[in-house]
Amino acid sequence: MKNLLEISEKIFEKDKRFISRAISIVESDENNSIELLKLIHKKTGKAYRIGITGPPGAGKSTLTNQLTKHLIKQNKSVGIIAVDPTSPFTGGALLGDRVRMNEIGTNPNVFIRSMATRGSLGGLSKKTIDASDVLDAAGFDYIIFETVGVGQSELDIVNTADTTIVVLVPESGDSIQAMKAGLMEIADFFVLNKSDRPGSDSALMALRTILMLKDHNVDDWLPNIIKAVASENIGINEILSEIEKHKNYLIEKNLLQKKRANQLKIRIKEIVESFLRKDFWHEENIIELNKYLSNFNERIYSPYDIAEKLIHNFKTKLKE
Repeated sequence: MKNLLEISEKIFEKDKRFISRAISIVESDENNSIELLKLIHKKTGKAYRIGITGPPGAGKSTLTNQLTKHLIKQNKSVGIIAVDPTSPFTGGALLGDRVRMNEIGTNPNVFIRSMATRGSLGGLSKKTIDASDVLDAAGFDYIIFETVGVGQSELDIVNTADTTIVVLVPESGDSIQAMKAGLMEIADFFVLNKSDRPGSDSALMALRTILMLKDHNVDDWLPNIIKAVASENIGINEILSEIEKHKNYLIEKNLLQKKRANQLKIRIKEIVESFLRKDFWHEENIIELNKYLSNFNERIYSPYDIAEKLIHNFKTKLKE
C-alpha cells in the first residue's frame, strides 16, 4: 500500500516514469490496480476526453499527431492512448503508434501509450478507461483515444469520450450508407481526411445527405463535416475549433455532466458485472456446470434450466 501511495503522489506530480508504471499496474495487476484507482480518483474529472475513430487507413494517427502539436502550442498538455488490436502472440499492442508519433512523444507535455483492445468488441477495453483515469489524475488537459478502426463495433467509445470524432476518407463514400447504422451514429462531428483525393466532393455529399435525413430537435447538436489533409496540416485549426464549439455546447446545455454521469453509470454496471462474473465462476460452479454438460445429449435440462440452477446454488451459498 505504501508503494501505491508513492506512485499516486508521483502521478499527481506528472512524473512520466510513474505514470507509465501505473498504467502497467492497471494493465496487469488487478488487485493493485483497483487500490491505485481508488487512491487517484479524487484528482480525476478535469481532463477533456476526445475519441478519434474511423476505418483503417483514414489517417487517425496523423490527425492525432497534428492536433496534439497545435494543443502544445496553446500550452495544453495531452495524454494519448492509442488502442491497437491485441497481438495474438504477446497480448500486447501490435501497431506501435508511438513510433508514428515520435516527434511529439518526447515533449514534456505529452504522454503516449499504446494499449491492446484485449478482445473488447467495442474497441476499448476496461483497462483503457482505467488508464485514462491515470492520465486524468496526472493533470493532462486533454486525453485523446485513438481507436482501432473496425466499423460498427466501435460504439463503446461514445461511453468514454466527451467529444467523438469519426474520421473518413473520400474512398469511404461508397460504404457510408452501410456504415450509417453503426459508426455513423456516434460522431459529434466528422473529419473527411485526405480530402485532396478524387471523390472528396461525392463523399461529402453522401455524408450531408445522411445527416439531413436524421431526426433532430431545434436545440440538438448537428454534426458538422470538416475537410482536412492532416499530413499537410490542413483543417487542423478548424477541427480544434469544432471540438471547442462542441464542448461549449455541452456545458451551456448542461449536458456534459449528464453525459459523464451516464458514462459512469455504465462503467459501474460493467465493474459490478465483472466482479460478479469472477465470484460466480468459482471451482464448485464450474464442476457443477461440467456435470450438467456431461448429460446434455439426453436433453433433460435446457441451457436456461442449467443457468437457473447455477444461479440458485450461487444465491444459496451467499446466504450461507
